Amino acid sequence: MPNMKCRVCGHDLFKEPLLQYANMPKGAQYLPGPEDLKDDKGVNLDIYQCTACGLVQLSNPPVSYHREVIRAAAFSPEMRDFRIKQFSDFIERFSLRGKKVVEIGCGHGEYLNLIRDAGADAHGLEYGEQAVAYCRRSGLNVSRGFLGRLDEKIPQAPFDAFFAMSFLEHLPQPDTLLGAMANNLVDGGVGLVEVPNFDMNVRENLFSEFIGDHLLYFTRDTLATALTLHGFEVLDCREVWHDYIISARVRKSRLSAPDPGRAVRLDLSPFQFCQKELKRQIQQYLEYYEDGKVAVWGAGHQALAVMALSDLGGKIRYVIDAASFKQGRYTPATHIPIVPPETLNTDPVDAVIIMAGSYCQEVARIIRERFDRRIDACWLNKGRLEVV
Repeated sequence: MPNMKCRVCGHDLFKEPLLQYANMPKGAQYLPGPEDLKDDKGVNLDIYQCTACGLVQLSNPPVSYHREVIRAAAFSPEMRDFRIKQFSDFIERFSLRGKKVVEIGCGHGEYLNLIRDAGADAHGLEYGEQAVAYCRRSGLNVSRGFLGRLDEKIPQAPFDAFFAMSFLEHLPQPDTLLGAMANNLVDGGVGLVEVPNFDMNVRENLFSEFIGDHLLYFTRDTLATALTLHGFEVLDCREVWHDYIISARVRKSRLSAPDPGRAVRLDLSPFQFCQKELKRQIQQYLEYYEDGKVAVWGAGHQALAVMALSDLGGKIRYVIDAASFKQGRYTPATHIPIVPPETLNTDPVDAVIIMAGSYCQEVARIIRERFDRRIDACWLNKGRLEVV
């Protein structure tokens, strides 16, 4: 049965969905192998809005791996520099040098390393067993677990601060995790919470941001409401990283939150127009080249959605992605092979469509510097196809 109650405030969702997408990838990490293709089928995504707090959310059940954090193995230099400065500033602003800080959903410790390097006594909580083992082999202080109950205690709690980076949007019960996190902080403890930016999606009509992994689609207002309802005072809430991320700094609060009231129903019909227009642009671009001579760069959730919604199965030679755990698999729903970047040398194509979100310009530079300069390239820039 679909979920028809808000996952954050518990009120009813509007009865009619804002959008319905058919034959979508099951999730960003459901990458079938050759033996799985015959059984892999797309899923329908039903997108609703809460009548009270206004939060946009899927009515679908969560993906099976929603407790685990799965990130690409490495940062781009630009992202690394951004995170080093961000974490250092946060730790200095709240006098956290030598203080106990925990990252909720720390994955393989990519951010935890930077938090430790910034001077905090860094701890992590992660559900994925292999990720926990990897962190411990790397010398990081990580416990295995998940905040699935309000009375859940993290080893070595209470903490002076916490980080939750692109984790909240995956959860079927974000209210429980936030309440439990507040219970694991000292009085006056602080936190940094980040989620994908749905404000930008609405501004730019980014129809391809919907994926089964992400149950919740936060704006600055709905994120602030969620945090306020479940134990926190919001100190500031702003857009960062080319506006793709909402970043909120919070403090533990004992004040009771007001009722969220009544939301205005969003009109997302422009998303459907933009979807059709992008599909037309991509099909027109493909007509310039022989069959099988165009590749896509990027197997992230946006790219997977665009490929499914644009019916690119059988029309793209392969999908390039630098993440080794994706290579040798296939895109869900469209069944296009995923290969390493070096394939551009061993099995060349005439053109590449870059679908790498905020990393598109970096990928374009990589193609020009490491591969044949005669390769044509275009990128997906906030829902529009642009020639590089």
